[in-house]
Amino acid sequence: MATTKWIVDPTHSEVQFKVRHLMITTVTGYFEKFNVEVETEGEDFHSTKKILFTADVDSISTNNEQRDTHLKSADFFDAENHGQVRFEGKNYEELKPGFEKLHGDLTIRGTTRPITLDVEYHGTVVDPYGQTKAGFSVEGKIKRKEFGLNWDAVTEAGSVVVSDEIRLHCEIQLVKQ
Repeated sequence: MATTKWIVDPTHSEVQFKVRHLMITTVTGYFEKFNVEVETEGEDFHSTKKILFTADVDSISTNNEQRDTHLKSADFFDAENHGQVRFEGKNYEELKPGFEKLHGDLTIRGTTRPITLDVEYHGTVVDPYGQTKAGFSVEGKIKRKEFGLNWDAVTEAGSVVVSDEIRLHCEIQLVKQ
């Protein structure tokens, strides 16, 4: 069977992360520039041969310029020395129709760790322009300190300023090439 290549439709996709601030609220951030490339046998995602996600660290946005600058600094992502976040999928495992686990390696700040993501496959359709598209919701959690994002601060009252746990949420639309 022939290999099918898929690329992200950036106008219909988003990559978000959420982190607790002062342990009482959640701040949402996202990457404005990212890429996803997938290769499958035919159009069957269960026979996925390649999944590669990259995000440009300089495109990070939390709707607060001062916070974004801090996140890009050596305290967190160190964009000057580590310009990309990278995820390489290794195994796409079906749990039940439409719900999968995606196992792979995530690299942040030059540190690579295995992670598992929950994937919900929403289907494949042909759009009004004749393009075949597939949609997915992807969710997961990581511990930022495992990737070298070690900055910590504590308030005078002893509250943690930024949680270690980061929740990931992506809405991905792929276009068949």
